[in-house]
Amino acid sequence: MYDCVGEHERGGGGTPLAKPRPNCCTLQIKFSNPECQDGSRFPNAHHKHTASLHICKIPLYLNTAFASDVLSQSIEDPITRNNTCSSSFSGPLEQYNNLIRNGLLQEDQQQRHALQELDGMQKKLRGYNNQPAFFLSKVFSRQKPPKGCYIYGDVGTGKTMLMDMFFSHVELTKKKRVHFHGFMLDVHKRIHRLKQSMPKRKAGKMAKAYDPIAPVAEEISEEASLLCFDEFQVTDIADAMILKQLFENLFLSGVVVVATSNRHPDDLYKNGLQRVNFVPFISVLKEYCRTLRLDSGIDYRRRNRPAAGKLFYFSSEDNVEAELDKLFDEMAFKQNDITRCRSLKVDGRTLTLNKACGMIADCTFEELCDRPLGASDYLEISTVFDTVFIRNIPLLTLNKKTQARRFITLIDALYDHKVRVVLQAEVPLEKLFINEGHHNDESHILIDDLGLKRDAASSLSIFTGEEEVFAFQRTVSRLSEMQTEEYWVHGDRSTS
Repeated sequence: MYDCVGEHERGGGGTPLAKPRPNCCTLQIKFSNPECQDGSRFPNAHHKHTASLHICKIPLYLNTAFASDVLSQSIEDPITRNNTCSSSFSGPLEQYNNLIRNGLLQEDQQQRHALQELDGMQKKLRGYNNQPAFFLSKVFSRQKPPKGCYIYGDVGTGKTMLMDMFFSHVELTKKKRVHFHGFMLDVHKRIHRLKQSMPKRKAGKMAKAYDPIAPVAEEISEEASLLCFDEFQVTDIADAMILKQLFENLFLSGVVVVATSNRHPDDLYKNGLQRVNFVPFISVLKEYCRTLRLDSGIDYRRRNRPAAGKLFYFSSEDNVEAELDKLFDEMAFKQNDITRCRSLKVDGRTLTLNKACGMIADCTFEELCDRPLGASDYLEISTVFDTVFIRNIPLLTLNKKTQARRFITLIDALYDHKVRVVLQAEVPLEKLFINEGHHNDESHILIDDLGLKRDAASSLSIFTGEEEVFAFQRTVSRLSEMQTEEYWVHGDRSTS
């Protein structure tokens, strides 16, 4: 039994702007291209060659945070972490060439081709702003935005690394990078907030139709000129039905989009429910983004790299629980804390983990994936802890499709934030998820509610587990990298 102590709620990684004084504001006008001076992913420092114009008696209200904490998390890669926005490189392509010369990367023609496109875009984006100053908007029209990029390919081919390089060199203050799933969670929160703010319908009167998607897109376009999405995939019908209108409004507002994905645009939401209503979005995406393939056939995450030691245990091993307890105790000994349960605050809720010490959490699969947890819960865990034990991972079949989705989301969050993992599972990583089993009662109820025939429903990805199988390939690739010494060293926050 451990003492239960609450964890203070943590804010996001973004730095809030200072509040403006009443009835006045400061407008900064840039006379030349900005230069990133502090090497940060979200530079807040003032740049060179700017002039400040103080305007009184003009109220200015700025939304200083880009929505929820989900969107304020930065994503880094070990190779590029110490090479971001350095004045020694003119762009991502030059940095790539330097890494090859120094033997840190091997030449990959598909990576080079994609980087040439991203390098050109990085130069076109210098000084770009999709929101001209309000009193100058009649004099100067909005700059024509460069075309975005949609990079797709198999797992482990370097998509995240290329995004790291590109994003770190883009000289914009209004740039945001986020996991696509987290972005859509935030969009739905915004939609809910706007709907809640509408006047309540008076008794006996029809409520006026209200479409919140355009206002949400306008909010986001005011906060970011460049949006970079990791893991662009569509599995939720609620997302699929609004993407065309949402992104059409974002693109018309001058927002530039760069995305990575494991799927070609034509294969997004493949075999999804009501996909016919989703297909027009694909044309919009292709119109505003170049499609680049990155698929050399090599999974660089799984190439021979020194392991960090034994971090994967089979449930069938002798004394496996005692071995894991011993490993946890050795790590906990170095923490300035006691072993206890921890309560984390997530969106006004309390998420309790049964066993933790300092920055180490010792969890079971049931604790993390059998409960109704989502991306925001896993992001909070990734923020608070640098090492997570996940015990008793079962064989995941169609009967455990919901748990498999949560596990995929969990590993994505842990990987993006360089959290280290120790795993205990029934089977090897490659065999954790198999597309076998029968539909559970929930699936049968949904099929009946939708008025579908069982034969027709059998081809829909929501029931077949096809999307989970596809996404799990990425999960296995990431878990393989998370076992390496390089990943383990970079994930140690006690040294940072």
